[in-house]
Amino acid sequence: MEQTLVILKPDAVQRGLMGEIISRFERIGLKMVAARFVMVTSELAEKHYPIDRESFLRGMGEKTLENYTKMGVDPVDKLGTADTLEIGKMIREWLIQYMQESPVFAFVLEGPHVVELVRKVCGHTLPLLSPPGTIRGDFCFDSSYLANTAKRAIKNMVHASGSVEEAQYEIPLWFAKDQIFSYTRVEEKVMG
Repeated sequence: MEQTLVILKPDAVQRGLMGEIISRFERIGLKMVAARFVMVTSELAEKHYPIDRESFLRGMGEKTLENYTKMGVDPVDKLGTADTLEIGKMIREWLIQYMQESPVFAFVLEGPHVVELVRKVCGHTLPLLSPPGTIRGDFCFDSSYLANTAKRAIKNMVHASGSVEEAQYEIPLWFAKDQIFSYTRVEEKVMG
């Protein structure tokens, strides 16, 4: 059984969509094994989005440049640089601020292929590219261009670990071992 970290970000909390989002995961048989409603500290946000994860930072920068290219926008004009690492560092700062705007609801889901399933249910990290039927496709429309022009993080409602390894790094940041529970859901007997 895999586990993954999911965080309902400030926009999901502020819009009152927590129940709707959680029910999507539960309906497919994923099991919540830990949960907490929390105001994120700067320290936790900085650990969650570490400055030394260069591939993560460059990835955010690359997504931004792809979005800008599609829209015919010059990144140097809007951001002062076209360097993916520098853009990623800017976005990281905006993410840290965003995660502290209001409480967030963090939880751990467990199930077979849970990382992949959760990512599919959430949709593309850029809401503009998320298909209908996904959380982001149904409830968001934000893009790199809109967010970066406003010098803020993309409001995409949900964080979901990107890989099993990422989940193994993130879960202990948010939960102690004794806060993660083991139990059996009825569906496990039917679907397992």
